[in-house]
Amino acid sequence: MSGPARIAGVDEAGRGPLAGPVTAAAVILDPARPIPGLVDSKRLTPDQRETLDQEIRDKALAFTVAFATVEEIDRINILQASLLAMQRAVEHLDVPPQQVLVDGNRCPRLPYSVAAVVKGDTTVAVISAASILAKVARDREMQALDAKFPGYGFARHKGYPTRAHLAALRELGPCALHRRSFRPVRESLC
Repeated sequence: MSGPARIAGVDEAGRGPLAGPVTAAAVILDPARPIPGLVDSKRLTPDQRETLDQEIRDKALAFTVAFATVEEIDRINILQASLLAMQRAVEHLDVPPQQVLVDGNRCPRLPYSVAAVVKGDTTVAVISAASILAKVARDREMQALDAKFPGYGFARHKGYPTRAHLAALRELGPCALHRRSFRPVRESLC
């Protein structure tokens, strides 16, 4: 093998919300085009995430973003849906990785060498890059879905169980975006 290994970083966004898809990204960075400032997406402001998202897309050797739907989350559970989204992201990379590093302690099934890295989004640049792409893509998706499902405030809270979201859920009941397998949504159906 010549040159540096093609390492794909993988992370997800949206395991905790009560609504919307879970999103995963896979990224293979170009060692010849470093990107300063890669950290866990949760440590960045929305503007910083947007800027880094564009830089990652411009400089990476390959990247993809994939989703697991609300229906899939409710059918197979959020952990399995997260792993499914990660698997989809890696499978759709234009450049096959030689190794895959996944944030967390569980790995999707892949035909590559795969390793889980606990807190990888804070310690491994390529996983941080995936964290940023996944977060930005999911936030954009929830902003777009806010117009389709008004009244819940998805553009603001992105489906997380904020006080305002829980109040809207009690008042309006769940919409098609809500994860019925999550207790606050399930309880609102009673």
